[in-house]
Amino acid sequence: MAGTEPPAGLPDGFVHLPGRLDEAACRDLLDQILSAIGDQFWFQPTTPRWNRPFSVRMSNLGPLGWVSDRRGYRYQPAHPDSGKPWPPIPPVLLDLWAEHAPPALPAQACLVNLYRGSARMGLHQDRDEHDFAAPVVSVSLGDEAVFRIGGRERGDPTRSIRLKSGDVLVMGGTARLAFHGVDRIIPGSSGLVPGGGRINLTLRHVGTPGCQGGARTGS
Repeated sequence: MAGTEPPAGLPDGFVHLPGRLDEAACRDLLDQILSAIGDQFWFQPTTPRWNRPFSVRMSNLGPLGWVSDRRGYRYQPAHPDSGKPWPPIPPVLLDLWAEHAPPALPAQACLVNLYRGSARMGLHQDRDEHDFAAPVVSVSLGDEAVFRIGGRERGDPTRSIRLKSGDVLVMGGTARLAFHGVDRIIPGSSGLVPGGGRINLTLRHVGTPGCQGGARTGS
């Protein structure tokens, strides 16, 4: 798999693909995402223990969506407030997934995070899935972000990488359960997202028995 070699000390299986999507592709993808989500599929996640709102707004695409509220972190097939099924994952994202994930492990969820202003995401692991065999594939759109990644233990050393619009990250192998987060975005570094900010798309295979994914062969 082609890509830029990560800085020394980053976990095996971490691949950074700068500018994987050009400006036109980013704009087309963003239009598809915003059209699918509209106003009705955004929600404000809260922490399970304290019921405090995240600094980001969220939505999902695909058969399953990741949510967080008083009931905990989980995947479910419908919006937590309206009960409506999540919109489908756009084909361009399914093609991107097919480039990096085994054919037998389809993308079942695409988490959509909207960062504005001082929004950030603390160090965490993506471990709410039932199956860790597939990588996590992430796409950045809009303002630049300072992304931080460490190891499998919270106290492991971390490195920071500047992510720009159109960059793709693949976290497989050892990196699949690496702690990572977004320290901050750089407001005004891109004019792509209406109203400013950054949208991050995270494709995941959840592994829930009986759930049908939507991955297809890349063209």
